[in-house]
Amino acid sequence: MSLRLRLSQSQILVAPGVYDGITAALAQAAGFEALYLSGAAVAYTRLGRPDIGLTTASEMADTMALIADRVDVPVIIDADTGFGNALNAQRTMRAYERAGASALQVEDQTYPKRCGHLKDKSLIPRAEMAGKIAAMADARASEDTLIIARTDAIAVEGIDAAMTRAESYIAAGADALFIEAPRSGAELEMLGRTFGHRIPLLANMVEGGATPISGARDLQAMGFSIAIFPGGIVRALAKTAQDYYASLHAHGSNRPFADRMFDFDGLNSVIGTPEMLEDGQKWGNPDG
Repeated sequence: MSLRLRLSQSQILVAPGVYDGITAALAQAAGFEALYLSGAAVAYTRLGRPDIGLTTASEMADTMALIADRVDVPVIIDADTGFGNALNAQRTMRAYERAGASALQVEDQTYPKRCGHLKDKSLIPRAEMAGKIAAMADARASEDTLIIARTDAIAVEGIDAAMTRAESYIAAGADALFIEAPRSGAELEMLGRTFGHRIPLLANMVEGGATPISGARDLQAMGFSIAIFPGGIVRALAKTAQDYYASLHAHGSNRPFADRMFDFDGLNSVIGTPEMLEDGQKWGNPDG
């Protein structure tokens, strides 16, 4: 099912954050219908750095292609600012679409951007962002590739300005709307009432961020169509990795940590090693 068709249904779509083939495969196996390739998660894991615009379009496209080779559910990819002006945004659209993305999320911050839940963000003019959205719509190969327009204006200009920007982005051709970092349940409800019946509306749940964490059912009741949890997997795995390395250093052995990790056969089972070896034998010796 295409992402566009899925978003026409009433049930909210929950898209967990992923950053590589194994997190994507595990998320799909858990039953999720779509995934979110987070630029922040790629910065955290591939670079070991914060989400302040350090990742490149090519690094994201390469990651997207590897994930698309591993799973068959739609992937929403974080396109940051489009990595420049409208022409750069068009190139990003083409590259990410070729890599297998079902939707691109693009935002109205200046470049380089920073995480939507960090302070001291700055924005490009509203008309410039609208031009990027229209340019991306013109560049896409398929109408099934969606453009999710994000505004970070709440933290910079206030919620009224954010809503004005959102209207412009809808008019420019956005397929879904992402108003970043509402500061309260009341602001979430206001956004849902204003936009939720008109266009798919995305909510971003960041542990410890500016927006209060809400469950998918509550967000659906407010009018949201998509809930993303972009960096949760990295925070969970980073905490586990910190504990693992501390244990290994202290004990000189993995034994004290064994009940918190897969063994060799367990991980091979999860990633499909026996099936791939069987396929390799079948195709390597078709007459055998």
